[in-house]
Amino acid sequence: VLYILVWSSSEGPAIYRQERIGLHGRAFQILKFRTMTIHAEGDTPQLSADDDPRITTVGKFLRKYRLDELPQMWNILRGDMSIVGPRPERIEHVEKYSKDIPEFVCRYKVKGGLTGYAQVYGKYNTNAYNKLKMDLIYIQNYSLAMDFKLILMTVRILFKKDSTEGFDNKRKKVNK
Repeated sequence: VLYILVWSSSEGPAIYRQERIGLHGRAFQILKFRTMTIHAEGDTPQLSADDDPRITTVGKFLRKYRLDELPQMWNILRGDMSIVGPRPERIEHVEKYSKDIPEFVCRYKVKGGLTGYAQVYGKYNTNAYNKLKMDLIYIQNYSLAMDFKLILMTVRILFKKDSTEGFDNKRKKVNK
């Protein structure tokens, strides 16, 4: 149903593919429902902002409830990702963050996840340094009980507005 809704509501494919970095620094194609107009970024990766004109009407709904992430279940089934783990980052962001924070690559000792410690405790608006700290807490304290708790907390926060909104003008700088 979501596929048809995205496909029929705006020009372009319903599924968006983007190269991300996973376990041991290996690149893979992450899948998402497309929430922006095609070619929204142009040549330069850009973070989205609140009320970003590039986000489609259907895209706003999908992002609000994080339904745009559902195609990543295929990434999980393929073994590219886990349900819980550090969120896989774009190659451009990994390169930048790793220059500013050399320890950033430590996040790739485990599979990236659909949700994670930083997503639950830091929300979407967390900067790279704080995201790294939270991801390292997860990596150092990993347990099935923690994964289960993070999954339950993720379901609970999906319906809180501030946990799913994009970067506002004050938060566009994502480096430390």
